[in-house]
Amino acid sequence: MADIRKIKKVLKGRPVVEGAGVHLKRALGNEGAVPMFDPFLLLDDFHSFNPAQYLPGFPWHPHRGIETITYVLEGEVDHGDSMGNKGMIHPGDVQWMTAGSGIIHQEMPRGLKDGHLWGFQLWANLPASHKMMDPRYQGITSNRIPQVVTDNGAKVKIICGQFNKVQGPVRDIVTDPEYLDIALPPNSQFRHAIGKGRTAMAYILEGAGIFDDNHDPYSFEEVEENYFDFKRERLFSPEHLIAFTDGDDVLVTTENKPVRFLLISGNPLREPVAWYGPIVMNTQGELRTAFEEYQKGDFIKHKQPQK
Repeated sequence: MADIRKIKKVLKGRPVVEGAGVHLKRALGNEGAVPMFDPFLLLDDFHSFNPAQYLPGFPWHPHRGIETITYVLEGEVDHGDSMGNKGMIHPGDVQWMTAGSGIIHQEMPRGLKDGHLWGFQLWANLPASHKMMDPRYQGITSNRIPQVVTDNGAKVKIICGQFNKVQGPVRDIVTDPEYLDIALPPNSQFRHAIGKGRTAMAYILEGAGIFDDNHDPYSFEEVEENYFDFKRERLFSPEHLIAFTDGDDVLVTTENKPVRFLLISGNPLREPVAWYGPIVMNTQGELRTAFEEYQKGDFIKHKQPQK
Protein backbone atom coordinates (compact mmCIF):
# COMPACT_ATOMS: atom_id res chain seq x y z
CA MET A 1 0.00 0.00 0.00
CA ALA A 2 1.36 3.41 -0.98
CA ASP A 3 2.60 5.67 1.81
CA ILE A 4 0.90 9.09 1.76
CA ARG A 5 3.28 11.97 2.50
CA LYS A 6 2.54 14.13 5.54
CA ILE A 7 3.21 17.84 6.04
CA LYS A 8 6.68 18.32 7.50
CA LYS A 9 7.04 22.10 7.47
CA VAL A 10 5.01 25.12 6.37
CA LEU A 11 6.62 28.39 5.30
CA LYS A 12 5.03 31.71 4.40
CA GLY A 13 6.39 34.04 1.72
CA ARG A 14 8.29 37.04 3.15
CA PRO A 15 8.48 40.45 1.44
CA VAL A 16 11.93 41.19 0.02
CA VAL A 17 13.35 43.63 -2.53
CA GLU A 18 15.79 42.23 -5.10
CA GLY A 19 17.52 43.29 -8.31
CA ALA A 20 17.29 47.03 -8.96
CA GLY A 21 14.17 47.34 -6.80
CA VAL A 22 11.75 44.48 -7.48
CA HIS A 23 9.28 43.78 -4.65
CA LEU A 24 8.47 40.10 -4.28
CA LYS A 25 7.54 37.38 -1.79
CA ARG A 26 10.28 34.88 -0.97
CA ALA A 27 8.79 31.54 0.01
CA LEU A 28 12.15 29.75 0.16
CA GLY A 29 15.62 31.20 0.11
CA ASN A 30 17.99 30.72 3.00
CA GLU A 31 20.94 28.39 3.43
CA GLY A 32 19.50 26.90 6.60
CA ALA A 33 16.57 25.42 4.65
CA VAL A 34 18.80 23.70 2.09
CA PRO A 35 18.86 20.21 3.69
CA MET A 36 15.06 19.99 3.84
CA PHE A 37 14.41 21.32 0.32
CA ASP A 38 17.52 19.90 -1.40
CA PRO A 39 18.05 20.22 -4.41
CA PHE A 40 15.87 23.39 -4.40
CA LEU A 41 17.37 26.60 -3.06
CA LEU A 42 14.97 29.46 -3.68
CA LEU A 43 11.38 30.15 -4.68
CA ASP A 44 10.30 33.74 -5.36
CA ASP A 45 6.75 34.88 -6.12
CA PHE A 46 6.64 38.21 -7.97
CA HIS A 47 3.02 39.39 -7.99
CA SER A 48 2.01 43.04 -8.32
CA PHE A 49 -0.33 45.52 -10.00
CA ASN A 50 2.13 48.36 -9.32
CA PRO A 51 4.73 48.81 -12.12
CA ALA A 52 6.96 50.84 -9.78
CA GLN A 53 7.48 47.63 -7.80
CA TYR A 54 8.86 45.61 -10.71
CA LEU A 55 9.91 47.77 -13.69
CA PRO A 56 13.44 48.35 -12.25
CA GLY A 57 13.96 44.66 -12.98
CA PHE A 58 17.02 42.49 -12.64
CA PRO A 59 19.81 44.13 -14.71
CA TRP A 60 22.85 42.17 -15.87
CA HIS A 61 24.10 39.78 -13.17
CA PRO A 62 25.98 36.46 -13.01
CA HIS A 63 24.96 32.91 -12.06
CA ARG A 64 27.08 29.80 -11.61
CA GLY A 65 26.41 26.33 -10.25
CA ILE A 66 22.60 26.37 -10.42
CA GLU A 67 19.55 26.32 -12.65
CA THR A 68 17.06 29.21 -12.63
CA ILE A 69 13.51 28.44 -13.68
CA THR A 70 11.18 31.35 -14.47
CA TYR A 71 7.44 30.70 -14.93
CA VAL A 72 5.25 33.66 -15.94
CA LEU A 73 1.46 33.68 -15.40
CA GLU A 74 0.65 37.34 -16.10
CA GLY A 75 2.67 40.06 -17.83
CA GLU A 76 5.99 39.53 -19.60
CA VAL A 77 9.70 39.33 -18.82
CA ASP A 78 12.30 40.59 -21.29
CA HIS A 79 15.38 38.37 -21.20
CA GLY A 80 18.93 38.48 -22.55
CA ASP A 81 22.11 36.56 -21.72
CA SER A 82 25.81 36.13 -22.50
CA MET A 83 25.10 33.15 -24.78
CA GLY A 84 23.26 35.47 -27.16
CA ASN A 85 19.76 34.35 -26.18
CA LYS A 86 17.20 37.11 -25.99
CA GLY A 87 13.46 37.45 -26.17
CA MET A 88 10.26 37.81 -24.19
CA ILE A 89 8.80 35.35 -21.69
CA HIS A 90 5.04 35.61 -22.25
CA PRO A 91 2.14 34.47 -20.03
CA GLY A 92 2.27 30.70 -19.60
CA ASP A 93 5.89 30.47 -20.79
CA VAL A 94 8.81 28.96 -18.90
CA GLN A 95 12.51 29.81 -19.09
CA TRP A 96 14.69 26.96 -17.81
CA MET A 97 18.25 28.25 -17.65
CA THR A 98 21.14 26.03 -16.61
CA ALA A 99 23.88 28.44 -15.53
CA GLY A 100 26.54 25.74 -15.14
CA SER A 101 30.05 27.18 -15.41
CA GLY A 102 28.69 30.69 -15.59
CA ILE A 103 26.27 32.92 -17.40
CA ILE A 104 25.50 36.63 -17.22
CA HIS A 105 21.91 37.64 -17.94
CA GLN A 106 19.19 40.17 -17.27
CA GLU A 107 15.45 39.84 -16.68
CA MET A 108 13.27 42.92 -17.04
CA PRO A 109 9.58 42.45 -16.11
CA ARG A 110 6.71 44.21 -17.86
CA GLY A 111 3.10 44.14 -16.72
CA LEU A 112 -0.14 43.88 -18.65
CA LYS A 113 -2.16 47.01 -19.56
CA ASP A 114 -3.68 46.96 -16.07
CA GLY A 115 -0.18 46.69 -14.60
CA HIS A 116 -0.60 43.06 -13.56
CA LEU A 117 2.57 40.98 -13.28
CA TRP A 118 2.69 37.49 -11.76
CA GLY A 119 5.34 34.84 -11.98
CA PHE A 120 7.79 32.68 -10.10
CA GLN A 121 11.49 31.96 -10.08
CA LEU A 122 12.78 28.67 -8.73
CA TRP A 123 16.46 27.85 -8.21
CA ALA A 124 17.60 24.24 -8.41
CA ASN A 125 21.10 23.27 -7.34
CA LEU A 126 23.54 21.40 -9.56
CA PRO A 127 25.73 18.56 -8.25
CA ALA A 128 29.50 19.01 -7.98
CA SER A 129 29.92 16.90 -11.12
CA HIS A 130 27.86 19.42 -13.13
CA LYS A 131 28.69 22.76 -11.51
CA MET A 132 30.99 23.67 -14.39
CA MET A 133 28.96 22.16 -17.23
CA ASP A 134 28.27 24.22 -20.33
CA PRO A 135 25.36 26.63 -19.79
CA ARG A 136 22.07 25.76 -21.45
CA TYR A 137 18.97 27.81 -22.16
CA GLN A 138 15.52 26.34 -22.75
CA GLY A 139 12.75 28.75 -23.67
CA ILE A 140 9.44 26.87 -23.41
CA THR A 141 6.37 28.59 -24.87
CA SER A 142 2.96 27.96 -23.33
CA ASN A 143 1.68 26.00 -26.34
CA ARG A 144 4.39 23.38 -25.72
CA ILE A 145 3.27 22.72 -22.13
CA PRO A 146 0.71 19.89 -22.12
CA GLN A 147 -2.33 19.94 -19.87
CA VAL A 148 -4.10 16.83 -18.60
CA VAL A 149 -7.67 17.01 -17.27
CA THR A 150 -8.52 14.20 -14.85
CA ASP A 151 -11.90 12.49 -14.41
CA ASN A 152 -12.75 14.73 -11.43
CA GLY A 153 -11.87 17.94 -13.29
CA ALA A 154 -8.36 18.60 -12.02
CA LYS A 155 -6.21 20.44 -14.59
CA VAL A 156 -2.53 19.54 -14.55
CA LYS A 157 0.03 21.49 -16.61
CA ILE A 158 3.23 19.48 -16.98
CA ILE A 159 6.30 21.70 -17.24
CA CYS A 160 8.81 19.03 -16.32
CA GLY A 161 8.38 15.39 -15.39
CA GLN A 162 5.40 13.18 -16.08
CA PHE A 163 1.73 12.90 -15.16
CA ASN A 164 -0.65 10.18 -16.41
CA LYS A 165 2.07 9.08 -18.86
CA VAL A 166 2.24 12.58 -20.41
CA GLN A 167 5.77 14.04 -20.46
CA GLY A 168 6.58 17.71 -20.01
CA PRO A 169 8.75 19.60 -22.53
CA VAL A 170 11.73 20.21 -20.19
CA ARG A 171 13.89 17.07 -20.16
CA ASP A 172 17.38 15.76 -19.41
CA ILE A 173 17.77 17.69 -16.13
CA VAL A 174 20.35 16.13 -13.82
CA THR A 175 18.23 16.21 -10.62
CA ASP A 176 15.25 14.68 -12.49
CA PRO A 177 12.80 17.35 -11.28
CA GLU A 178 9.05 17.37 -11.68
CA TYR A 179 7.26 20.72 -11.98
CA LEU A 180 3.44 20.67 -12.19
CA ASP A 181 0.87 23.49 -12.13
CA ILE A 182 -2.33 21.97 -10.70
CA ALA A 183 -5.86 23.42 -10.46
CA LEU A 184 -8.26 21.33 -8.39
CA PRO A 185 -12.04 22.07 -8.30
CA PRO A 186 -14.09 22.25 -5.07
CA ASN A 187 -15.02 19.06 -3.22
CA SER A 188 -12.47 16.90 -5.00
CA GLN A 189 -9.24 15.07 -4.45
CA PHE A 190 -5.89 14.85 -6.23
CA ARG A 191 -3.35 12.08 -5.70
CA HIS A 192 0.02 11.85 -7.38
CA ALA A 193 2.85 9.34 -7.01
CA ILE A 194 6.25 10.93 -6.43
CA GLY A 195 8.22 8.02 -5.03
CA LYS A 196 10.28 7.55 -1.89
CA GLY A 197 13.54 9.42 -1.43
CA ARG A 198 12.60 12.48 -3.47
CA THR A 199 12.15 15.97 -2.07
CA ALA A 200 8.60 17.27 -2.61
CA MET A 201 6.95 20.64 -1.95
CA ALA A 202 3.76 22.49 -2.86
CA TYR A 203 3.31 26.26 -3.24
CA ILE A 204 -0.26 27.52 -3.13
CA LEU A 205 -1.30 30.11 -5.74
CA GLU A 206 -5.06 30.46 -5.32
CA GLY A 207 -7.92 29.07 -3.22
CA ALA A 208 -7.39 26.67 -0.33
CA GLY A 209 -6.73 22.98 0.16
CA ILE A 210 -5.86 20.21 2.61
CA PHE A 211 -2.40 18.82 1.94
CA ASP A 212 -2.30 15.62 3.99
CA ASP A 213 -4.39 12.49 4.28
CA ASN A 214 -5.50 12.60 7.92
CA HIS A 215 -6.53 16.28 7.89
CA ASP A 216 -4.99 16.65 11.35
CA PRO A 217 -3.75 20.22 11.88
CA TYR A 218 -1.59 19.07 14.81
CA SER A 219 0.33 16.30 13.06
CA PHE A 220 3.06 18.39 11.43
CA GLU A 221 6.61 17.50 12.38
CA GLU A 222 7.88 21.08 12.22
CA VAL A 223 6.62 24.61 11.86
CA GLU A 224 8.89 27.50 10.83
CA GLU A 225 8.04 30.13 13.44
CA ASN A 226 10.64 32.56 12.08
CA TYR A 227 8.75 33.07 8.84
CA PHE A 228 5.34 34.06 10.15
CA ASP A 229 2.92 33.77 13.04
CA PHE A 230 1.74 30.27 12.27
CA LYS A 231 -1.76 29.07 13.08
CA ARG A 232 -2.37 25.37 12.70
CA GLU A 233 -5.16 25.04 10.19
CA ARG A 234 -6.61 22.30 8.03
CA LEU A 235 -6.79 24.47 4.92
CA PHE A 236 -3.78 26.27 3.48
CA SER A 237 -4.15 29.39 1.35
CA PRO A 238 -1.97 31.38 -1.13
CA GLU A 239 1.70 32.14 -0.46
CA HIS A 240 2.16 29.09 1.79
CA LEU A 241 4.95 26.65 0.90
CA ILE A 242 4.50 23.11 2.18
CA ALA A 243 7.40 20.68 2.60
CA PHE A 244 6.33 17.04 2.65
CA THR A 245 7.77 14.15 4.59
CA ASP A 246 9.19 11.22 2.64
CA GLY A 247 6.72 8.76 1.20
CA ASP A 248 5.13 7.60 -2.04
CA ASP A 249 2.17 9.84 -2.89
CA VAL A 250 0.97 13.40 -2.33
CA LEU A 251 -2.74 13.74 -1.56
CA VAL A 252 -4.59 17.08 -1.81
CA THR A 253 -8.27 17.56 -0.94
CA THR A 254 -10.58 20.56 -1.44
CA GLU A 255 -13.78 21.47 0.36
CA ASN A 256 -16.01 24.34 -0.82
CA LYS A 257 -13.19 26.22 -2.57
CA PRO A 258 -10.92 25.28 -5.49
CA VAL A 259 -7.15 25.34 -5.08
CA ARG A 260 -4.30 25.98 -7.49
CA PHE A 261 -0.75 25.07 -6.55
CA LEU A 262 2.69 24.26 -7.89
CA LEU A 263 3.87 20.74 -7.07
CA ILE A 264 7.65 20.44 -7.33
CA SER A 265 9.89 17.46 -6.61
CA GLY A 266 13.42 16.30 -7.35
CA ASN A 267 16.29 14.06 -6.27
CA PRO A 268 18.30 15.51 -3.36
CA LEU A 269 22.04 15.99 -3.89
CA ARG A 270 23.18 15.68 -0.26
CA GLU A 271 26.31 17.73 -0.97
CA PRO A 272 27.91 20.70 0.82
CA VAL A 273 26.52 24.09 -0.22
CA ALA A 274 28.56 27.31 -0.41
CA TRP A 275 26.13 30.05 -1.39
CA TYR A 276 26.47 33.78 -1.78
CA GLY A 277 24.05 35.86 -3.85
CA PRO A 278 23.57 34.45 -7.36
CA ILE A 279 26.34 31.84 -7.15
CA VAL A 280 26.13 28.45 -5.45
CA MET A 281 29.15 26.15 -5.23
CA ASN A 282 30.32 23.32 -2.93
CA THR A 283 33.18 25.07 -1.11
CA GLN A 284 34.05 28.58 0.02
CA GLY A 285 37.18 28.38 -2.15
CA GLU A 286 35.10 27.73 -5.26
CA LEU A 287 32.84 30.60 -4.29
CA ARG A 288 35.79 33.00 -3.90
CA THR A 289 37.18 31.89 -7.27
CA ALA A 290 33.86 32.59 -8.96
CA PHE A 291 33.62 36.15 -7.64
CA GLU A 292 37.31 36.84 -8.35
CA GLU A 293 36.81 35.68 -11.93
CA TYR A 294 33.74 37.85 -12.26
CA GLN A 295 35.66 40.91 -11.05
CA LYS A 296 38.57 40.16 -13.42
CA GLY A 297 36.32 39.51 -16.41
CA ASP A 298 37.21 35.78 -16.61
CA PHE A 299 33.87 34.49 -15.36
CA ILE A 300 32.40 33.32 -18.66
CA LYS A 301 33.74 29.94 -19.79
CA HIS A 302 31.34 29.24 -22.64
CA LYS A 303 31.90 30.42 -26.19
CA GLN A 304 30.38 33.87 -26.56
CA PRO A 305 28.51 35.00 -29.68
CA GLN A 306 30.48 37.11 -32.13
CA LYS A 307 29.50 40.75 -32.26
